[in-house]
Amino acid sequence: MEGNDRTIAGFTMVGHASFHVYEMTIPLFVVVWLDVFDVSPAVLGTIVAVGYGLVGVGAIPSGVLADRYGSKRLVIASMLGMAGGFVLVALSPTEWLLALALVVWGAAASLYHPAGLSLITRSASRRGTVLAYHGVAGNLGIALGPLVAVVLLTVFEWRTVALLLTVPALAGVAFATRLEFEETDFDAERSSVDAREALSRFLDQSKLLFVPGFLAVFTIAMLAGTYYRGLFTFLPEVLADLPVFGAVVVGDLTLDSSQYAFAGLLLVGAAGQYLGGRLSDSSSPERVIAVTFVALVAVTLVFPFVAGAGLAATAAIGALLGFFVFMEAPVHQALIGKYAPAEIHGLSFGYTYLGVFGIGAAGSSIAGVAITVGGTQLLFAVLAVFPAVGLVLAGYLLWR
Repeated sequence: MEGNDRTIAGFTMVGHASFHVYEMTIPLFVVVWLDVFDVSPAVLGTIVAVGYGLVGVGAIPSGVLADRYGSKRLVIASMLGMAGGFVLVALSPTEWLLALALVVWGAAASLYHPAGLSLITRSASRRGTVLAYHGVAGNLGIALGPLVAVVLLTVFEWRTVALLLTVPALAGVAFATRLEFEETDFDAERSSVDAREALSRFLDQSKLLFVPGFLAVFTIAMLAGTYYRGLFTFLPEVLADLPVFGAVVVGDLTLDSSQYAFAGLLLVGAAGQYLGGRLSDSSSPERVIAVTFVALVAVTLVFPFVAGAGLAATAAIGALLGFFVFMEAPVHQALIGKYAPAEIHGLSFGYTYLGVFGIGAAGSSIAGVAITVGGTQLLFAVLAVFPAVGLVLAGYLLWR
C-alpha cells in the first residue's frame, strides 16, 4: 500500500477494533448485571437490545454526516463517545442509568461503520486491501476484547473493568488525531446547507441508491448481518455443550475451554477477512462472494454433524466456519463501494448498516426459535438459508 492508503488503514483499524471490543464484551457483563441490578433477563435483555439497536438506527444519520462533514471527525467522535458510554456504565447505580449509558454507547458506536467504510471506499486506491486490514483489526477486537475482559473480571470488580476498557479507545483517539491523510470527494460546502435543503438532498441521494444493483448488494449485506447475529448469539452455548470441551484449572482459576475455542474461531476469522479483501482487489468481488457463500452454506450444514466428533474435527470445522463467516464482510463492503456513487458512499453504508445491525438483529430471535424447537441441527439448517439466498443474489450480480 502507498502512503495515503497505509494511513487510512491505520486510522480505520483503530476505530474498527474499538467498536468490536465493546460490542463483544457487553454480553460478558450481562451475567454480572443480572445479579448486581436484580432485574429479570427480559428487562436486562431489552436494555441491552436498545443499545445494540441504536447502532443500526443511527447508521443512516451517520452516513449523511460522513458525506457532509467528512469521516475523520466522526470516527474520532465515535471512539470518544464509546469510551464515554463505558465510563457511564461503570458509574451507573441503577438499571435505568445503565440503560442511559448503553444508549450513549450505541449512539456513539453507530457513527463508526458508515464513516470508516466510506472513507476507505472513497479515498483508498486499493480499497479491497485496505478493507482486508480493516477487517483483520475488527476480528482482533472481537476475539481479544472478550478474552481480556474475562481475565480482568477474574481479578477486578466489574466497574473497574468497565473503566479499564476505556483505555484502548482513548489511546486510539490520541493516535488517530495525529494522522493526516487525503479524504477524497468531500466538499466542505455541503456542510453549510439548511435543514430543508439537507432533507431534499437526502431524498434525492436515496433515490440514486434504489436501483437493482445496489438493492441486491444491500440485501446480501442484510442477510450476512442476520446470519452473523444469529450464529454468534448462540454459538458460545453450542460449543459449551460439546463433550470435547470442559473446565480447565489453572492455579486458583477454573476456565471454560469452550470460551477459548470460541475466541480461537474468531481469530481465524481475521485470516478470512484478509483474504476476502485481497481477493476483492485481484478478482471480481461478485465472483468472490459467490464462492464464499457456496463454502459457507456447506460448512454451516456440516457443522452440527462434525462438531463434537473429537477435538481435531471440532477444531477444523470451527476454524472453517470462522474463516468463511468473516471472509464475506470485506467483499460485500467492496461491492457497496462499487455499486454506489462515490459522493454518497457514507449514505450507502448508512443504509447498509441499518440492515446489517438493525434488521440483522432479528437473527438472534430467529436462531433462538430454531434452537428451542429443533436444537443445534435445526439452528444450523435455518442459518444456512441466509447465505443460500445470498448466493442467488450473487448469481444475479454476475449475470447482469
